[in-house]
Amino acid sequence: MIDKNSPIPLYYQLEEHIKELIEKGELRPGDALPAEREYAEKYQISRMTVRQAFTQLVNEGYLHRLQGKGTFVAERKIEQALQGLTSFTEDMKARGFEPGSQLIHFEIIPATSQIASQLSIQEYGPVYEIKRIRLADGVPMALETNYISANLIKGLTEEIVNQSLYTYIEDRLNLRIDHAAQVIESSIATQSEANYLNINKGAPVMLIQRNTFLHDGTPVEFVKSAYRADRYKFMIQMKR
Repeated sequence: MIDKNSPIPLYYQLEEHIKELIEKGELRPGDALPAEREYAEKYQISRMTVRQAFTQLVNEGYLHRLQGKGTFVAERKIEQALQGLTSFTEDMKARGFEPGSQLIHFEIIPATSQIASQLSIQEYGPVYEIKRIRLADGVPMALETNYISANLIKGLTEEIVNQSLYTYIEDRLNLRIDHAAQVIESSIATQSEANYLNINKGAPVMLIQRNTFLHDGTPVEFVKSAYRADRYKFMIQMKR
């Protein structure tokens, strides 16, 4: 698999070979890779070359390292396109995952000045505060907190929240969700986020803030989420 006469760098050849094994399913998520020394001996290349290939694959999300244990095939990341406005449930179903939620907190609270500003309502007005762990095939993907005006969206219950908010808003209340503004930034997991997402404190996460609007411009939802960066990625297509 390694051609030393090729102009293609040896580390890149090894990197592509391992990628191919992963994509064919010959190496599966959680599988341990042989030690760098074994690769070096098998292909008669330096351990530095093997290490460079491994590092590239870790950076690209194909592998992950566990200190003192070795290098393993990473779980595949869920890719979400940034074109179009969809719910988490719709995203997961479209990608062949079984969506799920674990409700942590559900109550009506008085809106703080920040929440009131985001939802264009009076300060201290009633809002639903909904905190959930979002799951894909039972695996925690995101910690999500929604704020929704209780005067605009009436009748929310825990049962509805555990299904699909967007379906309830559009099909039951006949309100048309039209567009959203979303901000994404990188961060590291707090202890609370780490506990909910089954990751280590300080692990990389993506913080996402979304403001969702009805067709007439009325804010319907303000959401703050922490997504696992090791399991989730975003994709956007750009045309010049």
